[in-house]
Amino acid sequence: MRNPPLDPDVADAAPNGPTLTSYDREHLVTYLRLLDADAEGADWREVSQVVLHIDPNRELGRARRAFDSHLARAKWMSESGYRHLLRPDIAK
Repeated sequence: MRNPPLDPDVADAAPNGPTLTSYDREHLVTYLRLLDADAEGADWREVSQVVLHIDPNRELGRARRAFDSHLARAKWMSESGYRHLLRPDIAK
């Protein structure tokens, strides 16, 4: 598996299906940053601005939806999605 980008642009919503996607692989670092921020109790608005590059002062609804969906996907990755990374047919 190639190294994922450190700071990729994000979609308005993260994937929510039961399988790992290319978007997930590209955003592994984003998911880790979200999990770290969540564990530290960081304000979602600041995380949206810094990690997701969406200004909540300009696009409040979009920022919140993107934050919520990406954090949910990050939690899924940490709880069960990571298993897909261990499968040799997917870890490309």
